[in-house]
Amino acid sequence: MKYSYGGQALIEGVMMNGRENTAIAVRKASGTISVRVEKLNRWGDRYKFLKWPLVRGSVSLIESMIIGFKALTYSANESAEYEEEELSTKDVILSVAIALVLGIGLFFVLPVLLAHLLTPLVSSSFGQNLIEGLIRVAVFLIYVAAISNMKEIARVFQYHGAEHKTIHAYEHDRELTPKNCQEYPTLHPRCGTSFLFIVMIISIILFSFLGVDNFAWRIISRVILLPVVAGVSYEFLKFSGRHIENPIVHALAYPGLMLQKLTTKQPDDEMLEVAIVALQKVREIEESVPFKPLTSPVVMWQEDGAKNNADGEKKIPAEEIKEEQ
Repeated sequence: MKYSYGGQALIEGVMMNGRENTAIAVRKASGTISVRVEKLNRWGDRYKFLKWPLVRGSVSLIESMIIGFKALTYSANESAEYEEEELSTKDVILSVAIALVLGIGLFFVLPVLLAHLLTPLVSSSFGQNLIEGLIRVAVFLIYVAAISNMKEIARVFQYHGAEHKTIHAYEHDRELTPKNCQEYPTLHPRCGTSFLFIVMIISIILFSFLGVDNFAWRIISRVILLPVVAGVSYEFLKFSGRHIENPIVHALAYPGLMLQKLTTKQPDDEMLEVAIVALQKVREIEESVPFKPLTSPVVMWQEDGAKNNADGEKKIPAEEIKEEQ
C-alpha cells in the first residue's frame, strides 16, 4: 500500500512529511541542496483522542502551521546562507497565534462586517450568510492574486507545483526524475489550497443555520465553530483524496483543484530536483528506500541540526552525502 506523503513549498525549497518524519530540502545560492531531517512529534501520538475524526482536522491545521513556520524560517536562512538561529517554543507559539488571529480577522471577521453593512439591502438570514460566504471567497482570491505578483512568492508557487508533481510521480510508481515528474499536473486533490476552499464552502453551509440579528454573536459564533468547520473540511479532503476517481467526488473537489491554478506554477527541473531529494530522503527513513544520487551535491543535516559543509570539511560530526552522476 502506498504511503500518503504531504508537503509544503518553502523559500527555494520543499518540505515532505511522512508518518513520523519530515525532510526539508533547500537549494542554496551555491547550487548545493541542503537537507534537514527531523522527527515529527505529533500530538495525536501522545493523546489518541486527537486522532478522532472531526477532531484531527483542527489539530492537523495547528500542527501544520507550527511545522511550516519553522521550515520556512530554515529555508529562508539556508537559501540566503545565513547562520540559522533556533526558534524557541515561545517564538513559534507567538508566531502561530499571530497568524491565526490575522487569518480569522481577514477571512472570517471582515466578511461578517462587510455583509452586516449590506443588511439594509439584504436582511434575510440566508441572504446575509450567502453574501458573507461570497465575500470570504472574494477576499481569499484577491489575497492570493495580490501575493502571486511578488517575485519571491511566485517562486514559492513554482516549488508548490514541484511538490505536487513529485508526489504524483511517486503515487503512479514512476522513477523519481525531473523528466518523469514534469509529465504530471501541478494540481493535487490533497493540497492545502483545496482545504481552504472546502473550509469556505463548509462555512457557508454551516453558518446558514445561524441567525444574523446580533452582530456580536455572528462574529463569536464564527470563531467558536471554526474547529467544527476545519474538522469537517479535513475529513472531506481526506475522503476526496482517496476517491478522486469517482465522478461525483471529482466534481465536488473540482473547484478546489481549479483554485490551485493560482497557488501553483510550472517548476523548472532544478526545482523538481529539490522536491525529489526531500521525498527520497523521507522515504529512505519511512520505507527504507535507498537514497539515489542526483546531479547536484547534497549536504545532509541530522535531526540534531549538525551538518557538514559542501566541500566535505566537517564542522560538526554528522552525515554527509555528496553524490554526482
